[in-house]
Amino acid sequence: MKDADILVKLNQSIVAAKSSLDAVEKWTKTLAEKNGVDSDVILEKAKTIDVTNFSTEEEQIVEGVFDGENMVDAEGSQYPVPTNYASKSKLVEGDGLKLTIKPNGAFIFKQIELVGRKLTTGHLIMDEGQYKVLCDDKTYNVLYASVTFFRAQVGDKVTVIIPESGTPHWSAIENVIPAEATKNIA
Repeated sequence: MKDADILVKLNQSIVAAKSSLDAVEKWTKTLAEKNGVDSDVILEKAKTIDVTNFSTEEEQIVEGVFDGENMVDAEGSQYPVPTNYASKSKLVEGDGLKLTIKPNGAFIFKQIELVGRKLTTGHLIMDEGQYKVLCDDKTYNVLYASVTFFRAQVGDKVTVIIPESGTPHWSAIENVIPAEATKNIA
């Protein structure tokens, strides 16, 4: 394709984008009027948006605490932690995390602080569609990614990591002893 053809296509895209934005503005005004709201006030409020958060030149850093599935920052915002990362890193509730949001939108998590940990054992169960480990009289959720990584099956004996204090709801799988292996030991 020639440069002139590319320029024509780019300009057509600009015209189409402007047309779409005009349509969005028209529908916004119509909806505002329908609901008895002054569309000019809404337009002025929209102009005050802080566009620095949308910068594509700098990465953003957010720190928070792992809750078993997500990183929760100081304001209470949740960022889903990839289950493969949580499983491989053996994250437990309370671990400190740093999230780097790259200019292209990629999320990169890093474990920055470990809470005190302890090991306990139990058996893998399925309860209401959620894998859990039953340890004595307590149950702890485990990530599906951990179960599949270890090729664990319901009934297997499982060693899990939990925080040494508090009342955790989640655990990280440390090891699995298949149910068949425990039968052969006895």
